[in-house]
Parts: sequence; C-alpha cells; structure tokens
Amino acid sequence: MTLRVLGTSWCGDCTRSKAFLTDHAVAFEWTDIELDEGAAAEVERLNGGRRVVPTILFEDGTVLVEPSDEQLGRQLGLD
Repeated sequence: MTLRVLGTSWCGDCTRSKAFLTDHAVAFEWTDIELDEGAAAEVERLNGGRRVVPTILFEDGTVLVEPSDEQLGRQLGLD
C-alpha cells in the first residue's frame, strides 16, 4: 500500500499537504473525492460522516486529518 491522500482540488490544506510530500520526495497516491464516490465514502467513514480533507492514510494504518506540516513531518519521521 502507498501513502494515500484523499482530498479535493479546491482545498487549500490538500494543496499544502501535497506540496509538503512532494518537497520531501514522499511518494503518495492522490484521490479527488469529488471524482471518486468510493473515496468520498471512505473519508466519511473515517471522519464520522463528514467529508474532512485532506484525509491521509499511512501504510501502518495511521490516519491524519487536516494535519499541519509539522504533524505530517513527525508522522513521516522527518523531524
């Protein structure tokens, strides 16, 4: 499984998280939940019925929702 980022094209936090991952050469799979009903349902399931993005899924099963760059870096062991 690859790191998965579930979000939307218009979400500023999604853009920031994707840029952080790219800047740190972290491979990830991007899914726009507005184009993928299954991904949208997964985000809702993980977030108590709400579409909160970005929702980032890690290989170890950890899920971060709307993480700061600091939280994302810490989870990735970049700090």
